[in-house]
Amino acid sequence: MSQDTSRERINQKARTRADLLASAAALIREGKRPTVEEAALAAGISKRTAYRYFTSQQHLLADAALETLRPRMDALMTSVAEPGDVHMRVRALAVALRRLAEEHDAELREMIRASLDRGANPAIGDAPRQRGGRRLDWIRTALDPVREGLPQASFQRLTDALAVCLGIDALIVLRDICGLSGEDSEGVMVWMAEAVLDRMLSTAGRRC
Repeated sequence: MSQDTSRERINQKARTRADLLASAAALIREGKRPTVEEAALAAGISKRTAYRYFTSQQHLLADAALETLRPRMDALMTSVAEPGDVHMRVRALAVALRRLAEEHDAELREMIRASLDRGANPAIGDAPRQRGGRRLDWIRTALDPVREGLPQASFQRLTDALAVCLGIDALIVLRDICGLSGEDSEGVMVWMAEAVLDRMLSTAGRRC
């Protein structure tokens, strides 16, 4: 398979998934709770194909609901009081993601469950990995003030490290395992994110 063919296949999978989400979101706005089959029918996609992207109705509804939150988070990231202050941006993101995770705990847990199912099932796992894509976009946006000052590899490592500190995964550990309250979990997530950021900026400064 040529590189162009492989890229087109990946792009087609992304478009198929986006079409299914758009179809589900439209049905949700009509007051319905669409099944995978109903979303597929509305999008003109086969049921068999649809199930390769969404393993259950709960998985589909969770992802469709969360996709509608993207404008809200994007707006938050552009409204940070000091756009050039990367620490303020990262803190704002940490707080927003913790509260988002609390608000949509059930949906996010369903997404994690579906992600684990895809990893354990080769047929399902053939679908493109999408969970966490929004989180990575928001982290990169928060880090914009330091993007140009860091080598690409360092920026990517910082993005990856912050993805571990922020979101539902970190909240589950802090709340379910460590027994922390929501507010205490938020404080730890902010502390972790700032520690990772400061370490990277310090390391980059020593290299300059």
